[in-house]
Amino acid sequence: MDKIKILVVDDESRMRKLVRDFLVREGFEVIEAEDGERAVDIFFQDNTISLIILDVMMPKMDGWSVCREVRQYSKVPIIMLTAKGDERDELLGFDLGVDEYIAKPFSPKILVARVSAILRRSNVLEEGKFEIGGLVLDQTAHEVLIDGKSIELSFKEFELLSYFVENKGVALSRERILNNVWNYDYFGDARTIDTHVKKLRSKMGEKGEYIKTIWGMGYKFEV
Repeated sequence: MDKIKILVVDDESRMRKLVRDFLVREGFEVIEAEDGERAVDIFFQDNTISLIILDVMMPKMDGWSVCREVRQYSKVPIIMLTAKGDERDELLGFDLGVDEYIAKPFSPKILVARVSAILRRSNVLEEGKFEIGGLVLDQTAHEVLIDGKSIELSFKEFELLSYFVENKGVALSRERILNNVWNYDYFGDARTIDTHVKKLRSKMGEKGEYIKTIWGMGYKFEV
């Protein structure tokens, strides 16, 4: 399966690296451009770019000009980054067809979440399909791929992994996992979860490390 390609445009190399690292970790492919002119050249040479993250203030050609140029030919989703918190800038961005507007400084995790949300809205990412750190979970097909290879999971193991992935980064108590995965009418105990987690980790191989144990509480899915 081809990775979703994102063009990151910013004249600050540190900012490009920060954004790239977080996107790559989530399974996206990233192309970088250090100024507006280069961004336009790359975009029109590569018709497989699914989203653009675009800084406003850049040499040679600013973000607004890039946006105008791209919008003449394409409706590709655009997220605009700016150091300004000026409402006029934001309104100009939306007039030009910007899909999302994020002011610096921002949380890279929030940026990645916005990227995923926009790609789902534009049907680039399928609903119920999660791609994270080399793991693909397709809830519709009831399939899990790790580094492109399918792994066999029981129904409950699949539900448990889905719950972890949907709540990535959130500390989940055993009680909460029981209530959501086994439902309220289940009269089991925490050992049921621990047994399933152990089997799930084993089947996931190295990726099993994504399921972290929080001693005395439960688990957290973290890449």
